[in-house]
Amino acid sequence: MSVLLATSGDLPQGEPGAAALDAELRARGIEHAWARWDDPAVDWAAADLVAVRSTWDYVARHTEFLGWTASLDQSRLLNGHDVFAWNHDKRYLTELGDLPAVPTLLADDRAALADAVRRFGSAVVKPRVGAGGAGLLVVSDADDPRLGVPARSHPGHPEVGGPWVVQPLVESVRTRGETSVHVLGGEVTQRFDKLPGAGDVRVNEEFGGTVRAVPTGDVADLVLRAHGAMAERFGRPIDYLRVDLLHWEGDWVVSELELIEPGLYLNVSTANAAPFADLVAARSSYRSSRPRPPA
Repeated sequence: MSVLLATSGDLPQGEPGAAALDAELRARGIEHAWARWDDPAVDWAAADLVAVRSTWDYVARHTEFLGWTASLDQSRLLNGHDVFAWNHDKRYLTELGDLPAVPTLLADDRAALADAVRRFGSAVVKPRVGAGGAGLLVVSDADDPRLGVPARSHPGHPEVGGPWVVQPLVESVRTRGETSVHVLGGEVTQRFDKLPGAGDVRVNEEFGGTVRAVPTGDVADLVLRAHGAMAERFGRPIDYLRVDLLHWEGDWVVSELELIEPGLYLNVSTANAAPFADLVAARSSYRSSRPRPPA
């Protein structure tokens, strides 16, 4: 079998720690290669399976990216275009049904943005299409001059503006941080606890955050509940998922769901390498038997 792992031009050899995944795929006899998602020379149709991995530049070109995922044979694409189209816009945070989640408001203009900040008092403002903490603001004043003004993001991403999502500031992120748990092939695999850098609420390493692998602990039930909710939404099991959690008002709640290209943190722990390789092997063997909706 042959597998193409989609990446970006900034990461031609794959995500950080990719060598661990490469080794696990080779151990299963799986021929694979990392390929830029936007490389016109790549014959995606020739692969038995396509896995979107470190395509972390898609945020700046999400329309083009979604056009590419729609063009692929959906029976050969992990998770699928319909999942990506729903998950790329943080509007999805208002569509989580009964899942406990950080309250989220949508704002399409400056007036709605100010109203949302007033409602929450201390608020976190994010672009609706964004990643890596780029463009995130913490504000407590609806007249903050930064609101509605494009914010400079980290290297590789453009300046970002609206539309936005607005959430209450979850103060525990400063002390307990954020927890990320992967579900690969229907199984909870590894939990990572992430702490922000000094004076920040962003846990992303680009902004000084730190990541460590820890036992799953008391979050597995909520994580599997989120995985089940996604299966119900899309009418099929989800191949892979990362659930990001915050501790708010005494309970764990969903802060984000990552269904497109969640990093496996292989540079922190190789724990996700074997389960992801198992997922690829399993999906390659029964892909033809699973119905897929049209793109």
